[in-house]
Amino acid sequence: MVDFPPRRKPSRKGSMADVPKDLLDQIKELERLFSVDQAKLKEVTEHFVKELEKGLSVEGGSIPMNLTWVMGYPDGYETGTFLALDMGGTNLRVCEIVLPEEKGEFEIIQSKYRMPDELKAGDSEELWEYIADCLQQFIEYHHEVEDLEQMDSKLPLGFTFSFPATQDYIDHGVLQRWTKGFDISGVEGKDVAPLFEAALEKRKLPVRLSALINDTTGTLIASHYTDDTMQIGCIFGTGCNAAYMENCGSVPKIAHYKLPPDMPIAINCEYGAFDNELVVLPRTPFDVIIDNDSPRPGQQAFEKMIAGLYLGELFRLVLVDLHDNKCGLFDGQDISKLRRAYSLDASFLSFIEEDPFENLSETGELFARELSLNASKPELELCRRLAELIGTRAARLSACGVAAICKKKNIESCHVGADGSVFNKYPHFKARGAQALREILDWPEGKRDPVSIRAAEDGSGVGAALIAALTIKRVKAGNLAGIKNTEGMI
Repeated sequence: MVDFPPRRKPSRKGSMADVPKDLLDQIKELERLFSVDQAKLKEVTEHFVKELEKGLSVEGGSIPMNLTWVMGYPDGYETGTFLALDMGGTNLRVCEIVLPEEKGEFEIIQSKYRMPDELKAGDSEELWEYIADCLQQFIEYHHEVEDLEQMDSKLPLGFTFSFPATQDYIDHGVLQRWTKGFDISGVEGKDVAPLFEAALEKRKLPVRLSALINDTTGTLIASHYTDDTMQIGCIFGTGCNAAYMENCGSVPKIAHYKLPPDMPIAINCEYGAFDNELVVLPRTPFDVIIDNDSPRPGQQAFEKMIAGLYLGELFRLVLVDLHDNKCGLFDGQDISKLRRAYSLDASFLSFIEEDPFENLSETGELFARELSLNASKPELELCRRLAELIGTRAARLSACGVAAICKKKNIESCHVGADGSVFNKYPHFKARGAQALREILDWPEGKRDPVSIRAAEDGSGVGAALIAALTIKRVKAGNLAGIKNTEGMI
């Protein structure tokens, strides 16, 4: 048997030699619109630092800088069995996590349930009923009990509620606004904990809500559990966000609690709302359209430029504009499928960027299959360049938030735990973000990056369980700051 060396992947360097001048002119204009140079990155970051500070002040700002009442990191010796519920933009996930006596270890079983689109704009009660139903199915399946009321004790649950919420207590949270395509009436401005607990009680489920958390805070805690150099948790997915550990003495808006100034408290930034005032963000006309046509115009300005929910729509809007107004892209063809809002997602761009062939044959097949369009080679070259520009801009702007936290906290070296579909799956996102960090923070060439963004641990599952464990540990120690219902915790 002949032992062949590993097969090389097809390489694609790309060529614009056969692209007509009108398309080349459009590509140059798109490069002008979507490129973000070093000077702009630094300008955005400096403003970001000021806005983070403003969010911690009594007056507040566009970035909420929400208190989480997670008062410190796990030490790795937390033990017990916990449930975690993860309500994100696409799926509902239920987990059972066992924290054994071995430091930094965990065991997990989990099930996923589709979040039906009709629930995202439906009735509040229907949402909580559906979540409770999924939880009941999970417990009945994994615990093999016929009567849930006969279980020995209530299982502590960490609920990952990945939407902006104000928390006066770790086991409660008032929804500030829906994001990620949700728009359920009657929930904004209300505490979601009793709404959820009522659905649990209705089914007599043996579950006790111990902590309501955000997925980004969970990412921070879970990542630090296995790597104590992790100081920032980030999400780059359907939305974008970051969390980090602040000192209570640096948070003026909680001064009235009279907490020890050096006591740590995790801050859930919710910085998708950065620069809603549009002071520094380099928006294009297409970003303006996305904002104006969104359910919440004027909100989440930063998120709408970098999050996975919007990358495909940006791409689609540009192509429609080029067809209608500029260079007759896909001239003479029916682009009705392309005209459907949000018909393309980030995976469409990802597929284009991953096409390894010189003639972009896979991209051509994608356009034929999904959009019934027969794209010429020059048109495919433009589409490829546009996907690169949109993906690169998202990665580079994403780095500004990380750099701003590092500057604010004077962090010179750390690991950043990142999660989310864009970070994990979008080609070159990590490398492009790392390059932007180098440019913003002026690191010398040729040396290892002192701040490194790495794949996070499971924040919404393991992180939620750890935060539930930390909350119970605090109750046992008598540190009750930010905990409302201690009954039944220990």
